[in-house]
Amino acid sequence: MDNIINTVLNHKNLGNGSIILCHNGAKYTAEALESLITGLQEKGYEIVPISELIYKDNYHMDVSGRQIKDDQKTEKKPE
Repeated sequence: MDNIINTVLNHKNLGNGSIILCHNGAKYTAEALESLITGLQEKGYEIVPISELIYKDNYHMDVSGRQIKDDQKTEKKPE
């Protein structure tokens, strides 16, 4: 369980807007959850519903899960 907590709280990509996926059926998820939430809050993070994190218009996600603003100029593909 300590490994889960340490991995999440000290992950190099942890930052504002990070989405942390916890699997319901994983062996230690339920035990680690309270410590994860407390640890994140102590670091100054706020727990919000995922619906508040996902931009719906003019954004896409890259391979790392980061939301990238779409370029306003669209290139025409050659026919």
